[in-house]
Amino acid sequence: MTTITRHGVGEGRGSGGKTLPFAKAVEANGWLYVSGQTPMRDGEIIGTAIAEQAKVAIENMLTIVRDAGYQPSDIVRVGVWLDDARDFWSFNAVFEGYFGDHPPARCCVESRMVVDCKVEVDCIAFKAN
Repeated sequence: MTTITRHGVGEGRGSGGKTLPFAKAVEANGWLYVSGQTPMRDGEIIGTAIAEQAKVAIENMLTIVRDAGYQPSDIVRVGVWLDDARDFWSFNAVFEGYFGDHPPARCCVESRMVVDCKVEVDCIAFKAN
C-alpha cells in the first residue's frame, strides 16, 4: 500500500506573502519530491547576484529535505532553472559546495522565471523505509 504524505501544505509564501497552492514536498514509499525553491524568504527575493541567490534557493530546498526527515546525501536528482545561461559556472561553484561529496544527478536549463529571480531548484530524494 502506498502512503502519501504532503509536507508544508499552506506554509509556502510567494510574493506579497500570498499562500502558495501546493505542498513544499510530497513523500511516497521512501521517495521525496520537493517543489521548486527560489531565493525567497518571507515572500521577498533575497540578493541580486547569482551566487547569493543560489545559496538561498539551495538552502531553502535543503531545509525542506531535512524537515521531512531526509539528508542531503539522500538527494538523487536536482533540477535547476537559470534565468541566464551565463550564470552556469557561478551556480556550479555554489552547487559543488553543497553536493561535492555526494553529487546527485542533475538537469540544468535556461528559463525565464515566474518571479524576479535568477535561479530555481527542486529535487527528488530517496531513503529506504
